[in-house]
Amino acid sequence: MLQVIAREDAIQCVETCAARLAVRTEVLPLRCACGRVLAQDIISERAVPPFDRSTMDGFAVCAADTFGAGAAIPAELAVVADIKMGEAATAVLSRGQCARIATGGMLPKGADAVVMVEQTEDLGDLCLCYGAVAPGANVTRKGDDIACGSAVLRRGTALGAGQIGALASLGVRQVPVFEKPRVAVISTGDELVQADPTDGQICDCNSDLLYAAATADGCEVFCFGAVKDDRAQIRAAMEACLARADIILISGGSSAGAKDMTVGILRELGTVHFHGIAMKPGKPTIFGTVGEKLVFGLPGHPLAAYFVYRTVVCAALQKLLCLPQQMPIGSGRLLENIPSNHGREELLCVRIDKNGGVTPLHTKSGILSVLTEAQGYVRISRNAEGLQKGEEIDIYRL
Repeated sequence: MLQVIAREDAIQCVETCAARLAVRTEVLPLRCACGRVLAQDIISERAVPPFDRSTMDGFAVCAADTFGAGAAIPAELAVVADIKMGEAATAVLSRGQCARIATGGMLPKGADAVVMVEQTEDLGDLCLCYGAVAPGANVTRKGDDIACGSAVLRRGTALGAGQIGALASLGVRQVPVFEKPRVAVISTGDELVQADPTDGQICDCNSDLLYAAATADGCEVFCFGAVKDDRAQIRAAMEACLARADIILISGGSSAGAKDMTVGILRELGTVHFHGIAMKPGKPTIFGTVGEKLVFGLPGHPLAAYFVYRTVVCAALQKLLCLPQQMPIGSGRLLENIPSNHGREELLCVRIDKNGGVTPLHTKSGILSVLTEAQGYVRISRNAEGLQKGEEIDIYRL
């Protein structure tokens, strides 16, 4: 019998051990850093934009000179300068004066607004303004986007297109990021083949499933492949993976049967921290360490293996990369009752309709195709007897 612990306690144990694992960083060219995680705060050394600039083609003015202007009585302003893109504005406007300006042009001293070209008539040395503007109209002020000395991005930020663009606006060309966690994947089972199974055999989907999941989560993944239910072969595979990875994922052989050898081998090589989680699917989960390296024994059933990866293994990745813990991606209203009285927390795939209605996708832990239909999953507390139709429930990313 397994001595199960709560999922929350399992995650706390995993995070504690992951915190001991050495975190490596590297510096990458900005264009190579998309999808990576920032390893230190980025503090702006300049303002963005670096000067007051126009957001319209038109005329830079002192707003007060346009007050009261309209279609019948335009404001008449002397044109004293042309401000071109990419050039410093050297002119200083006095009251009653204006300057032609292009979108993005530098606002000259004495101006505090821009009248768009559609509201003006250009007579050469004279501009007629047919509309009033308020101070600041059609102008982006210096530092409106990013203030000098401000924290632009914090350590642990996942870098997407928006973050890359913000760094580029500061002139940043290289960025410090965490190195990708190195993950090794092993599948165990006499019945596993890569393709073309015969009677009694099945395709090894867990290797590719876990490889894809860890790759999508920003890891450098090494897939060892399928290993027979042989103690010497499993131990050799584990030792080979420990030599090149920070995290080892072993699917299959995690229960308590005669061919479930992972826990015994892990005890020989290192320390077993727990064997069993009060979670459905995913009860026969093993977690241990060899030195600082993390070893997870996942159930052989594909759906169970994936749920353990998503809820427990990802806790280690989040700790290593300083990412926030998984939060609900939204909530929805249950469209039917869900009974659950297993004494374990239950994780259940769901489909969500356009009105926010949530339908459970009941299946078995060995059935993987449900992942192609599901849009998320829900959690049912181990102390609950289920969820009621009409109940509002949190939904998590699958």
